Amino acid sequence: MGKIVVINGTPSLVSRINAVIEYAEDDLRGRGFEVERINVAELPAEDLIHTKFESEAIVKANGLVAEAEAVIVVSPVYKASYTGVLKTFLDLIPQKGLAGKIVLPLFMGGSLAHLLTIDYALKPVLSVLGARHILGGVYAVDSQAVRSDQGIVELAEELKLRLNSVLVELAEETAHKAARKAGE
Repeated sequence: MGKIVVINGTPSLVSRINAVIEYAEDDLRGRGFEVERINVAELPAEDLIHTKFESEAIVKANGLVAEAEAVIVVSPVYKASYTGVLKTFLDLIPQKGLAGKIVLPLFMGGSLAHLLTIDYALKPVLSVLGARHILGGVYAVDSQAVRSDQGIVELAEELKLRLNSVLVELAEETAHKAARKAGE
């Protein structure tokens, strides 16, 4: 069907936003897509901070982005923006590394006060990286992902509905793109 890469920009691998990522990955795999994930927090910090483009880990991560028809960019919102660790990785993607990609932002913040973070903080950077097909995305609030006493994160039904809607759109657009690519 096509390849989709998730760029997980959360600094914590136990973040509630990981439940959103897993929900999206499961949905897309169920639709026949190959899905890979880049956990930016697992990339070597020195490579990120010192912009080591030639680093083996960075070259591998950028290779996943280059091979994908679609990219999902995920981040919690801190101080009205996406995370610094995500920015360090985005700085290492080649200048037009998102050209021709379908991009879906998935963000989570503490309140609706930062709802426009996707539009005003992320989209300009994605645009500089060549992205022209940026889907509306989903901004969730923390209260829509509740951790149970057993440590399992449950997503609110309203959030699942919004995720389902954008995942259908992403799947359709990516399938059309992959079909066009196969026909070339």
